[in-house]
Amino acid sequence: MHVQPTGPAPAPSDQVAFHRTELGVILGLYGRMVAAGEWRDYGISCLRDVAVFSIFRRTAEYPIYRVEKRPKLQARQGQYAVIGMDGRILKRGHDLRTVLRVLERKLIRAVDD
Repeated sequence: MHVQPTGPAPAPSDQVAFHRTELGVILGLYGRMVAAGEWRDYGISCLRDVAVFSIFRRTAEYPIYRVEKRPKLQARQGQYAVIGMDGRILKRGHDLRTVLRVLERKLIRAVDD
């Protein structure tokens, strides 16, 4: 029997990041809100314990919303959260689409105005 050397095991990532499918869901909502004239810019931060998608009404101001992913909370309240400008958690849960619904309601209001 011949065993192939596999080399060193890959190091675990020291940053939390959004997966491509998660970004697709977030950017879909972001695009609709940009088209409605509500949002103008975004930023993504990948840190040790959290990945943050920050949403801005104008460039270079404080974010009006933050979508956070905290994998350590997956077994408890859920790893996804939408946080308002004042730091309040608007919605937390295990399913990203469900959590983002709190922002989609704002899109419905923006179209109705």
